Amino acid sequence: MIVAERKPLSEIRGFVEDYHRLLIVGCGTCATVCLAGGEAEVKVVASGLRISFLRDGKEVEILESCVTRQCEPEFVEPLKEKVLDEAVEAVVSLGCGVGVNFLAQTLETVPVFPGVNTKFFGAAVEPGVWVEMCAGCGNCILHLTGGICPIARCSKSILNGPCGGSRDGKCEIDPEIECGWALIVERMKRLGTLDKLEEILPPRDWSTSRHGGPRKVTHQEVAAVGPQQGEGEP
Repeated sequence: MIVAERKPLSEIRGFVEDYHRLLIVGCGTCATVCLAGGEAEVKVVASGLRISFLRDGKEVEILESCVTRQCEPEFVEPLKEKVLDEAVEAVVSLGCGVGVNFLAQTLETVPVFPGVNTKFFGAAVEPGVWVEMCAGCGNCILHLTGGICPIARCSKSILNGPCGGSRDGKCEIDPEIECGWALIVERMKRLGTLDKLEEILPPRDWSTSRHGGPRKVTHQEVAAVGPQQGEGEP
């Protein structure tokens, strides 16, 4: 999932200092799961801002909302109506950076500010702890590395084996970080596939990553049918 972390309240307030009618919007999926931007966090941020403005004698009305996903038209379009009907001057999104982008694209004349810092694609390794496990490079090579991503989990994103600087399975950059390649080697030993690392591979084609500009995925069957009933235009 996409993992995010809430921005400090003082930073969020700095974004909206000059507005008098705000909407704080949460996201019911990833941001909720990682405790950064769900319904509970919307209430916390809204309450914090109200108290902060009240202390300074500023009258600011703060509305609250939380949609299922901030990255799909069917959930964002009703929010657009709310913004217009309620004469909202600015929106603070507690969704990931995708949500901020999508809301900004939808709310053409209303500024949208990020309320969280989008961190990475990760998994919950224990309650309240998430670790990056995917870099979204667009050309998955996990079949070659035992299901462990060297791009995301090696601090140097090395693709041709360990750098030689790790010690006791820990990265030389930070002894608290597991060496990605140590994890790969141990995993492939258990699978009996360690010999695959001896294969010579051509240089990686990075054109599927960010080097070619914003990426796009089109599902031909869905695109041919067009928007479903009740959905907005893409």
